[in-house]
Amino acid sequence: MMTARFVRGTVFTACLALAAASAAAQQTSTQKPFEPKVGQEGKDVVWVPTPQETVDKMLDLARLTPQDLLIDLGSGDGVTVISAAKRGVRAHGVEYNPDMVELAKHRAKEAGVSHLTSFEKADLFKTDLSKYTVITMFLLPRINMELRPRLLDLKPGTRVVSNTFTMEDWEADETASSTDCTSWCTALLWIVPAKVEGTWQTEQGQLVLNQQFQVVTGSLGGKAISQGRLKGEEISFSVGNTRYTGRVNGDRITLNAGGKTITASRTGQ
Repeated sequence: MMTARFVRGTVFTACLALAAASAAAQQTSTQKPFEPKVGQEGKDVVWVPTPQETVDKMLDLARLTPQDLLIDLGSGDGVTVISAAKRGVRAHGVEYNPDMVELAKHRAKEAGVSHLTSFEKADLFKTDLSKYTVITMFLLPRINMELRPRLLDLKPGTRVVSNTFTMEDWEADETASSTDCTSWCTALLWIVPAKVEGTWQTEQGQLVLNQQFQVVTGSLGGKAISQGRLKGEEISFSVGNTRYTGRVNGDRITLNAGGKTITASRTGQ
C-alpha cells in the first residue's frame, strides 16, 4: 500500500518536471531568431552585407543563364545565392558560420527558391570549384590572392565575380559600379583564360605565344603580335594589318583570318 508521503513526493516531482518543461517551451517560443551583425567575426573575414544593387550588378556582369551553376564563396545570409536563384539559376553557398547557413536556408525558403538553392557549412579553401560555371565572392584581397591559383586552373571560360576587391595584377575583364548604393558598389568580372603559353606550329610558320593572364604577346612567322587577348577559350590578336580570331581546344588552336582557316598545333617546346 502506497503511503501518503510517497504520493505527495511523486506529485511534487511531476509538478517540477511540468514546470521545467513549460519554462523551456516558453523560452524556445520567445527566443529571437539569429540575426547577423555587421563586422561579426568569421573564419577568414568579418561579415559585411553586400548591397542588393551590387549583387544585381555582379550577376548582370556574369551574364547568367539557367544553364549556369553558381557558387558563392562566403555566402553569409544567402543574398547572392537567392538572387541568382530568382533568375532561374541553380546556386550553392559555402559559409563557415553554421548560424548563417541556417539563416540563408530560411531566407531561401521564404523567397520560394529552396528548390534551386543549397547551403553548406564548409571551408571555401577546401571546396571543389571545378563543376561551377560562375563563382561569386565578397572576400578580402588577401583571400582573393590565395584563391587565385585555383581559379586560374579552372575550366577556361569560368566566370569569377568579386564585390569591390581585385586580383592585383590579374586585371578584371570588366568592371561595373552601381550608382544606387553608398558603399561596396563595384563589381569586377574575370573570365578564366585558356593556357596558351608556348610554341605552336602553323602553315604560316611558328606561332610563339607569351601569356600574362588574359593578355597575349609573341610572334607569328617571326612577325610581332599586337592586341593579343584571351576570353576563356577565345583568342584574338593582330599581325600587321591582319586580325586573327579563333578558339583554343587543348593543344590545338583554330584561327580565322580574312576568311581563311589556320590550324596551330602545340609543339611541346
